[in-house]
Amino acid sequence: MPLSPWIDIDLEALRHNLAVVSRYAPDSRVAAVIKANAYGHGILPTAKALQEADAFAVARVEEALQLREAGVEKTLLVLAGAHDAAELRQASASGLELVVHHASQIALLAETALSNPVNVWLKLDTGMNRLGFNPSQAEELLSRLGELSSVSGVAGVMTHLANADDLGDDFTRLQLQRFAAATTELGVSRSTANSAGILAWPDSHADWVRPGIMLYGASPFAAPVDALRPVMTFGSRLISIKTIEAGEPVGYGGIWQAPESMPIGVVAAGYGDGYPREMPGGAPVLLNGRRVPLIGRVSMDTLMLDLRSQPQAQVGDQVTLWGEGLPAEEIAAAAGTIPYTLFCGITDRVERRLR
Repeated sequence: MPLSPWIDIDLEALRHNLAVVSRYAPDSRVAAVIKANAYGHGILPTAKALQEADAFAVARVEEALQLREAGVEKTLLVLAGAHDAAELRQASASGLELVVHHASQIALLAETALSNPVNVWLKLDTGMNRLGFNPSQAEELLSRLGELSSVSGVAGVMTHLANADDLGDDFTRLQLQRFAAATTELGVSRSTANSAGILAWPDSHADWVRPGIMLYGASPFAAPVDALRPVMTFGSRLISIKTIEAGEPVGYGGIWQAPESMPIGVVAAGYGDGYPREMPGGAPVLLNGRRVPLIGRVSMDTLMLDLRSQPQAQVGDQVTLWGEGLPAEEIAAAAGTIPYTLFCGITDRVERRLR
């Protein structure tokens, strides 16, 4: 029996979560966000599982090209757009849609001859202050883009919500007001809602929604969303069990000492696999379906467990680090991070299993 960690990817849970998106935003088309290797879940199997989506959104041209090369024919939206002539020509040849968020990208479109003009989306900055144009420029920029021979059409306008995961923050309402004021009369498709917008801000749904984290079964909020099902379960096994005496330290730095004579277990998983080194003692791990606490400092290849509540545990017993039965939101909070970083942090040496 291999005693190395793995992740299980539940493809049916992906499809379930996509259906949840459609229940929350029934009148919107769905651009499923599968950037960053589908948040660590595997871009190609995720794309295959999410065929009911209307489009896929990725961050970079190379991600979209990977999908095209694998035979994905669905509309592909590149959220960061193209940044040089080579990327623009690749996007043109592969039929990608590009977000335009900076004046340099408009200049690039103007100076690059394309045999196959591209569809574009115009991004407006309504308060995120990351990417996008001032909303007051929307009408002028749409007109400018419409004049370019390299542009086949403007598919729509979009913005990104900065604080939608904070239900007590009115900044989302302000962003939606700014976006509506700038775009309502433009006569093009509009997109604003991320996962938090889909779940909590119905006024953000517009023509297109762009779900990300909720597709993978994790909540954009502090607490889990009951309707969602976890897609990734991170598992491993016990590789050692020993008894230590009262006062003996465990792990690097000896930051934890045994309060009594007790059994401890060593799990084949560590920060070299993507389990956060910052995880504090006492954080929960499932052993044979029951919670036991982490002890000591997480190592590159291993972590240690207090087995006093499971003295019958044996080498080879299964451990769940997050996922089914142990919400990623809870584990992320314990480590002072968010589920996104857990999912994206799984390293290449961890086996991927599809089910």
